[in-house]
Amino acid sequence: MTKATPTAYPEVARVRQALQRAALGDVPQAVRSALASLAIEGLTRPGETVAVAVGSRGINAIDVVVGGCIEYLREKQLEPFIVPAMGSHGGASAEGQRVVLQQLGISQAALGVPVVPDMAVECIDRLVNGTRIFFSRQALAADHIVVINRVKQHTKFRADIESGLCKMLTIGLGKADGATEFHRQAVRHGFGIIEDAARLVLGRCPVLFGLALLEDGCGDLSQVKALMPADILTGEKKLLKIAADMMGRIPFDDIDILVVDRFGKDISGIGMDSNVTGRHRDLVGDFFTTPHVKRIFVRDLSPGSDGNGNGIGLADVTTRRLVDALDMEKTYKNSVAAISPEKAAIPLTVENDREAIAICAATAGLASPAGARLVRIRDTKHLEMLQVSAALAEEVHLNPHLQQESAWGPMEFNRNGNLLPFDG
Repeated sequence: MTKATPTAYPEVARVRQALQRAALGDVPQAVRSALASLAIEGLTRPGETVAVAVGSRGINAIDVVVGGCIEYLREKQLEPFIVPAMGSHGGASAEGQRVVLQQLGISQAALGVPVVPDMAVECIDRLVNGTRIFFSRQALAADHIVVINRVKQHTKFRADIESGLCKMLTIGLGKADGATEFHRQAVRHGFGIIEDAARLVLGRCPVLFGLALLEDGCGDLSQVKALMPADILTGEKKLLKIAADMMGRIPFDDIDILVVDRFGKDISGIGMDSNVTGRHRDLVGDFFTTPHVKRIFVRDLSPGSDGNGNGIGLADVTTRRLVDALDMEKTYKNSVAAISPEKAAIPLTVENDREAIAICAATAGLASPAGARLVRIRDTKHLEMLQVSAALAEEVHLNPHLQQESAWGPMEFNRNGNLLPFDG
């Protein structure tokens, strides 16, 4: 491999971004209040079973939310159990999905209810276009189903319904078979089929209610909304707009080099949220939106990703240590189920951060590497503190939502050529 060494690296400074803050002060109380609004009287009988579907990683306080829901169901004299609803995640295996939930604080030991991570599904129907609707056999065997998920913008597509309760009902509870079927059909029919499928599932399956979660711009739990089945479709559409407005973003457009410290499934389904990076490559449609980034360098795999590196193919350069941390079996299974093998492709790989930034600078068409418009973030979920280069100084000064917190100075590397922490 040819190494590229710029004559100088840009000077940088720490910048704090004012994001939308609307964190709940008392999450357990918010969960109790949301559940108290439900009208399920007469819909259940004592002793009936409830499959509680959960699974998405990275949701703030998800263990507290699930625990509160379990407590509510028990108060109603029901018998809840946990069903993983995460498609092909966790290596597309029952044990892998059990481990994912355990890492989220969701286990029999923690909640006092069984966790049933069976991957068996049944095809309950087809859409008009032929899409098969698979559904967890364990969930179907329950008297009732409750689904809990965060509502947010998806990384792959735009629609009235994106990532949330409907996606979990149709793809998450479809397990590996359902995830594969939906992504395959979306290549031809688009992801609007999620809404059609959710309508079918809500009409056929004993869904008792859903808990929709919203996070603020800092990634803290902001709202808990309990929705009866008849309200899930319209309610989720409204919540998606709120979530999109609150979401944290990079406050610059043209960027030469974006440095992402951490990447992983616990941060985004594709490791780094394309709504933040502005870059997505997919068979159902590539897009490059604001911010317009020339080169993306991803430094490390998050430990919470459990080796899954799906989405690393969206980076231009990465490090040997990240590649060595990958579980390629999990990465490949996830990318194939999502019909996105390109996202498992390994970028140009180097030994340290200094070399990676040098290559990004040398391939970004810069007149001088020292003048690079560089932005460094912890990950795409935590955007309050940034490190930016001096080429962005004027934009920082003119933006009332940005506050410079350190003087301009050289990028700091350790003796191994890797960047020192910047966000404290």
